[in-house]
Amino acid sequence: MNNNHLAIFKGKKIRKTIYLDEWWFVIEDVVLALIDSNDPKQYIQRMKSRDIELEKGWVQIVHTLEIETLGGKQKINCANTEGIFRIIQSIPSPKAEPFKLWLAKVGYERVQEIEDPELATKRTRALYKAKGYSESWIEKRIRGIAIREELTDEWQKRGAKEQKDYEILTSEISKATFGVTPIEYKKLKGLKRENLRDHMDDFELIFTMLGERSTTEIHR
Repeated sequence: MNNNHLAIFKGKKIRKTIYLDEWWFVIEDVVLALIDSNDPKQYIQRMKSRDIELEKGWVQIVHTLEIETLGGKQKINCANTEGIFRIIQSIPSPKAEPFKLWLAKVGYERVQEIEDPELATKRTRALYKAKGYSESWIEKRIRGIAIREELTDEWQKRGAKEQKDYEILTSEISKATFGVTPIEYKKLKGLKRENLRDHMDDFELIFTMLGERSTTEIHR
């Protein structure tokens, strides 16, 4: 399967690929879309020399991945969404300002949510409402999130550490509730990277909450 795709930003093509189950973007393409230069390689070198902290963390941000080019597949430096945002912070270009302002807004909202957790719930509710979900569905979805957090907290107390631990445990509950794993369930619904629970109906959400709540009580 070909996991390489193109994204378009202000008329510029940005190549991306799936790696470790998330999107990774070609760094040179992103930089080229945000600067007034046709030499992104040289710009990246100057950018790293200006931003010492970025240069120190470059090996953690960047992965060399195979990308389709006119000359066939080539290994090119890529970064995931978090890495791209970090790189954008070091680009002093007017074209990068919308990204920087958005990052500042997201960061400020996150601080607010830490100080007042109810804000996170309100924003989540507003987001689902804007997407057209009914009030009754939203209530179940929000309640399901709370039940899920209780369960993962219980698992953490009992030694779950890696993401894989939670995936295995969640898979067992899903098989007991619906007869399929979350991955199989997504395939049945024709989903790829979308959130499975956001595509459940009211009854599916209720059964999911029942399965996770029951598991929490059994653990206790």
